[in-house]
Amino acid sequence: MNFPFFAGLLASMLHVIMGPDHVAAVLPFAIQAKRKAWKIGLFWGLGHIFGMLLIGLLFVLFKELIPIEEISKYSEQLVGLVLVVIGIWALIKVFQSESQHKHLHIHSESQPRIHKHSHDHSHDAGHEHIHSEEEKQGLFTSFSIGVLHGFAGIAHFILFIPVLGFEDNLSAGIYITGFIFGILIAMSLFSLLVGKITTFAKNEHNQNLYKGIRLTGGVFAILIGIYWMIGQA
Repeated sequence: MNFPFFAGLLASMLHVIMGPDHVAAVLPFAIQAKRKAWKIGLFWGLGHIFGMLLIGLLFVLFKELIPIEEISKYSEQLVGLVLVVIGIWALIKVFQSESQHKHLHIHSESQPRIHKHSHDHSHDAGHEHIHSEEEKQGLFTSFSIGVLHGFAGIAHFILFIPVLGFEDNLSAGIYITGFIFGILIAMSLFSLLVGKITTFAKNEHNQNLYKGIRLTGGVFAILIGIYWMIGQA
């Protein structure tokens, strides 16, 4: 009874983590979210599941009328374009933060330490409101990209082939349940890890490491996006 669940769980987790386009899409948003990065992964997973189920439903209902393969092909190219846009956005955010006014700040809890610290003149309430809006936008964008990824490629149909080998509908349903949980768990954990690393770099005031992580996320998204567009052309 447990085998179909764990088979679906493992298949979907490998599918998510081993897809460089999946990782590249979430990485810049997870870096930006820091402590709440796991939400980015969760919403991407929800969008991915929704997109897969929607394209599967359309295939079953209208397979004679809708050119599913053509839709999938152009969806993959669109994924590449979106990744490039995400990467450029991430790089812009890095250089915008660099251009903000900074001043020297001294910590003396254990031993004196001098570092650059962003100087923010805004009120706390307004600052929290801005962060709340950015978080909502990030979650919505992550969900939307997950939906787009769900539409892209016919690898999803291959992953569901084991369903045909089960003797009863219950086992097939358990496999699909495991598959859904695997997507959510894998991307949430990946985003959580990225957020932890980014938060550590930020809290330790290691600006070079923090900036390097953000630049890496942006460049990685751009490179994967370009490869995705060229490879599917």
